[in-house]
Amino acid sequence: MERFSIHWTIDSNHSGMVLRDFLIREKQVSRSALTDIKFSGGALLVNNKAVTVREVLAEGDSVTVIFPAESASGSMKAVEQGLSIIYEDEHILLLNKPPYLPTIPSRHSKTSLAQGVLYYYKTKKIDRTIHVVNRLDRDTSGIVLIAKHRYAHDLLARQQKKQEINRLYRAVVHGYMNESTGRIDRPIGRKENSIIERCVREDGQRAATNYEVIKRAKDCSYLSLWLETGRTHQIRVHLSSIHHPLVGDDLYGGKMDKIKRQALHSYKISFFHPFTGEKMTFKASFPEDMSNLIDKNFDSIE
Repeated sequence: MERFSIHWTIDSNHSGMVLRDFLIREKQVSRSALTDIKFSGGALLVNNKAVTVREVLAEGDSVTVIFPAESASGSMKAVEQGLSIIYEDEHILLLNKPPYLPTIPSRHSKTSLAQGVLYYYKTKKIDRTIHVVNRLDRDTSGIVLIAKHRYAHDLLARQQKKQEINRLYRAVVHGYMNESTGRIDRPIGRKENSIIERCVREDGQRAATNYEVIKRAKDCSYLSLWLETGRTHQIRVHLSSIHHPLVGDDLYGGKMDKIKRQALHSYKISFFHPFTGEKMTFKASFPEDMSNLIDKNFDSIE
């Protein structure tokens, strides 16, 4: 099975460091990953010789980390889907997810985006686990970021925790929104007697959503939104709580006369490449139903 490896050359700033400290502090390799490397078929090499994490490094040393082989869960079935790939390299994969498709397998759906990625990996002879960085609801369309190996996922998860992965959503909501910009800061928790629905509640988790009105119509408004937190159904719950539910979101008070699912699209993402450090920004085109909704109600604007 395929094993991912990465290499660094030690400079004068890191000369004299113990390998463990170099990997954890400087390269953000997690302690659990180091444990797996030791016990699950990985390796640590300095100048092509196997070493332990206690190895003292010198300027000019070549450090190689070989991560244990990954393989997808045997319980997940690969399903061909014809993925809409926005960007791909050896570390990351960005996809434009269509609506009506869950990000990961569930009891209520025969297929998922993750199963499509697994099929794609198999055609490319990539033997890896599916590492989803950001999930979208089944009926939300747009950008999903996937790490192609565990180390990339760990690095991107750190960015996410520090709010360095910025995602911009586009949405259509019911009603004419008077305020051009706003911030909804209301805690969200599970609704009593429901395993799916969420609601604003005092004992919930902190949640903050920012919005800007792009254009207004008589009975609906077109918004750009960005999140400070990532709670389940956050945008849907917050907009419903200010009496502007998403068009098509019948779970949270929206009507389905204009579109048959919540009018929400993950439109843009910005983050730092986990290995090059380059600032990367991508956009995802609208699916047909969302594009038609916007064109019919807002004079064909983006």
